[in-house]
Amino acid sequence: MKAIEQYKIITFTHRRTDLNGIGQFVLRPKTEEESVLEQLHAFKQQIGAKEIYYLSTCNRILFLVLAQKEDKGKAFKQKFMQTLYADLSEALQAKALKEAFLYEGLEAIDHFFRVSASMDSLVVGEREILRQLREAYQDNLEQGLTGDAIRLLMRFTVETAKRVYSSTRIGEKPVSVVSLAVSKLMQAQLPPSSRFLLLGAGQTNALFAKFLKKYGYHKVTVFNRSLKKAQELAQDFDGEGLLLSQLGEYRKGFDVVVAATGAKSALLTTELYGQLLGEEAASSKLLIDLSIPNNIEPAIAEQYPKAQYIPIESLRELAQKNLAFREQELERAKEVVEEQVDIFYQAFKERLIELALREVPIQVKAIRQHALNNVFKKELADLDEESLALLDRMMAYMEKRCIAIPLQVAKQNMLKED
Repeated sequence: MKAIEQYKIITFTHRRTDLNGIGQFVLRPKTEEESVLEQLHAFKQQIGAKEIYYLSTCNRILFLVLAQKEDKGKAFKQKFMQTLYADLSEALQAKALKEAFLYEGLEAIDHFFRVSASMDSLVVGEREILRQLREAYQDNLEQGLTGDAIRLLMRFTVETAKRVYSSTRIGEKPVSVVSLAVSKLMQAQLPPSSRFLLLGAGQTNALFAKFLKKYGYHKVTVFNRSLKKAQELAQDFDGEGLLLSQLGEYRKGFDVVVAATGAKSALLTTELYGQLLGEEAASSKLLIDLSIPNNIEPAIAEQYPKAQYIPIESLRELAQKNLAFREQELERAKEVVEEQVDIFYQAFKERLIELALREVPIQVKAIRQHALNNVFKKELADLDEESLALLDRMMAYMEKRCIAIPLQVAKQNMLKED
């Protein structure tokens, strides 16, 4: 078995397991005092792993393992899963064994690189995964779970992700409806003094509000079924939080309405829109509807020419086009990853040589000192300073050559393999 095959990945992803199903296999603390990473120490010893790395995200659970040489294939996967999930029911253990992917050797390296560059993500090109990988590595490292082999891989992993993003367009064109809605907003080039009405204070509008703050918009009023949530979101802007039932009474004017609630019918009707307009009928308005079904009545744009209506359907169509564009870039990204896998493999083999021969310099230096201080001590005592200096330079030269030769020979022989 080649040393590179000790790298193994066992992972649950959106490609084979639904998101709720992935949650069944997330590791959880068994006690309040013990963390998941601390638990992994015991598991690492149970399966005899040299190093282990654990990552858990909303659509992925990944174990990167440096295994013993005798551990391989389906037998290793079965041993891994049965040990890790010993507390689960037999049905869930069987499900875990069936749905988990196993990658070994260079395939594991290739998969890890693809994950880092968001080529295997639910949303291709989202850069968040690289941050998650790095943070997880730091946590695993601090717990003493990882060592030299995973350290080397992480260095090349970060380099690979950066190369993919810099040499392809895989991360271009937003694909989330909120990002696309913000892009539409920025195209309108509205001044920072623009007035925003947010209908709903859930996750969608909370995310939209973060973008508003980022781009300097500060006049925000939030309407929500829960007054408390409306006020909490509005306080980030020193704005006002009101109940949705108060929308018909609002007369302070607006420039943009962003709707994102779970209502089953339109909240902003043509009639209500007319009431909100008041004396501003001649002013341009932007209406962004991020709800299904629509929270803003489409007929508003027909009756009021100054109202620009952006429904979620148009944003989702654009998101699909942008996602298709990103997926076209996958082929170029694959080429980068393949190159990086080859580069990593050479670096890995050289590192093995360095580790195997790290005692050579120490032993050569020890032989030199023994010769000077013991074997030839009497003869050296009769030499003058100039002769001793010359001898020291000669010994230093021979020492370097004696260290370099076995390193060079070993590298040449190993690099000829495969």
